[in-house]
Amino acid sequence: MTRQLHLNAFLMNTGHHEASWRLPESDPYAHVDLAHYVNLARIAERGTFDSLFLADGPQLWSNLAQRPAGALEPLTLLTALAAATEHIGLIATASTSYNSPYNLARRFASLDIVSGGRAGWNIVTTAGAEAARNFGLDAEPAHAERYARAAEFVDVALKLWDSWEDDAVVADKAAGVWGDDAKIHPPRHRGTYFSVEGALNVPRTPQGYPLLVQAGSSEDGKAFAARYAEAVFTAQQTLAGAQAFYADLKSRTRKAGRDPGHLKVLPGIVPVVGSTEAEALAAERELEDHIVHEHGVARLESLLHLEPGTLELDRELPADLPPESAIEGAKSRYTLVVELARSERLTVRRLIGRLGGGRGHLTFAGTPEQVADAIGTWFTQGAADGFNIMPAVLPSGLEAFVEHVVPVLRARGLLRTEYGPRQTLRERYGLPRPANQYTAAPALV
Repeated sequence: MTRQLHLNAFLMNTGHHEASWRLPESDPYAHVDLAHYVNLARIAERGTFDSLFLADGPQLWSNLAQRPAGALEPLTLLTALAAATEHIGLIATASTSYNSPYNLARRFASLDIVSGGRAGWNIVTTAGAEAARNFGLDAEPAHAERYARAAEFVDVALKLWDSWEDDAVVADKAAGVWGDDAKIHPPRHRGTYFSVEGALNVPRTPQGYPLLVQAGSSEDGKAFAARYAEAVFTAQQTLAGAQAFYADLKSRTRKAGRDPGHLKVLPGIVPVVGSTEAEALAAERELEDHIVHEHGVARLESLLHLEPGTLELDRELPADLPPESAIEGAKSRYTLVVELARSERLTVRRLIGRLGGGRGHLTFAGTPEQVADAIGTWFTQGAADGFNIMPAVLPSGLEAFVEHVVPVLRARGLLRTEYGPRQTLRERYGLPRPANQYTAAPALV
């Protein structure tokens, strides 16, 4: 079978462009409207997307003046979307820094069972002092420490998801035996960050455990992805940069003893689709014209760890920015933004315009054929296994992609025309169901 794209719909309230909520078509209250998300999920399912994804963080993002702030808790929302859809995967962001393994493993197992095997976990370590202070800390833990905690967190979660063998439930009514206690395996974990004794109180799920997704592109993030991730969301600005990242991550995965084909790389793209290129560019300009630059400056100063009032709109970034080694949160995004500004000699005003649509992800305005060309080029030239589709405006941007770009991708043989037999999310991503670590045959040496 010809290799085909994996498409994930990254859903963010009124759209990924920070000014999307200001358009006449947009509903400023959509971020807490279940019907809005049900509609988006069904549009993505009509486009035969593999999955949809919700970002999250345990803090209030940005300021209330800039854009719709706050969000429904993603596992709760995805449980509702599971009942409103049939095929599409449901990926939620959840932090390893501000959760406990037992409760989070239980919630994801529950979503996987409720959805018939469609759950995915975007594993994040959560940067930022704001989140840390919500959990009794004065500052965020160091970058390396967050990843060390994340590794132990995932190890414990895997033990919990495997703590029931697949056939632990006997359901023998005649003998009066419901389950086999010999097929329950309490983790009895004692580690640096966690102590977890008992087995999960949810049976092993249709997928064994959820699809594991990761989005960090720092050195620590790539090492973590090579060890655990089955899909990686990444921000890349150029084909060459994406190819280098793709090759590096596949190589790291192989060195970690895993099949590189079992890790899918999905760069983000913000497509603005028009019937002509001029129409698409006009729509992009309309969004940029609605940016409030004082918000963009404040956000950029925060990302770059600069004092308020440092940046000037019509000047380039200061020459003496902190090195990446001094940054404890969002290292890879910091580097991407600085390199973008330096390589293109962007003023702060122009940089804010470039970041307004995708916060560092690739933005592309064009006809359906041009958008499909860009996607196809990255896919066929060793830069991506698929894409994280991030519409600038919702729902119209997702509708335009599904109605106009998806048919082009299908005609080129790059995307399925229908879902076919019911599959789990991991099956749709071409991944095997994981063996239970407590019952798997030992490796031959």
